[in-house]
Amino acid sequence: MKFAELAKIRQSDRKYKNQEVEKEKILQCLETARLSPSANNSQPWKFVVVDDVEKKEQIAECSIGLGMNKFTHQCPVIVAVVIEKQDFMTKIGGIIKNKDYSTFDVGIAVNQFCLQAADLGLGTCIMGWFDEKKIKKILGVKNRRIPLLISLGYPDAPTREKVRKPLDVMSSWNEY
Repeated sequence: MKFAELAKIRQSDRKYKNQEVEKEKILQCLETARLSPSANNSQPWKFVVVDDVEKKEQIAECSIGLGMNKFTHQCPVIVAVVIEKQDFMTKIGGIIKNKDYSTFDVGIAVNQFCLQAADLGLGTCIMGWFDEKKIKKILGVKNRRIPLLISLGYPDAPTREKVRKPLDVMSSWNEY
């Protein structure tokens, strides 16, 4: 599939088939995320794949609130993305430039994971709404942040037409 086509079909899926995701496909998504670029090649991420039914249900329950993320009980896999400590040079550069490079890097890796999933016929939804404290306890994460969860499974809804701002609104040439 050409990249532009892949970008069109990747969407936030919120309805999943009751179908197990093959480990080989999950490993391919992880490998593609692993190859992501990062500041100073720091690779400040760890992807925790939760496919154990009981633990996945606990994580799903922690992601539901104010009407959001009810679909997480349907998906067979939830991936917790953990930000690892930055290496010295990346941390110093971030302080000097007032930028948190690790969050940029994690975003790139998560996007590559999701695009790979779409290429394999899988659906994903990147979630930022969840009880991080409870999920950290369930997964045994200490002294780290979990900024994102990714649902993963076979989508059970058609690909939607993307509604986006026009190019001339979201971009400009040579000046703001």
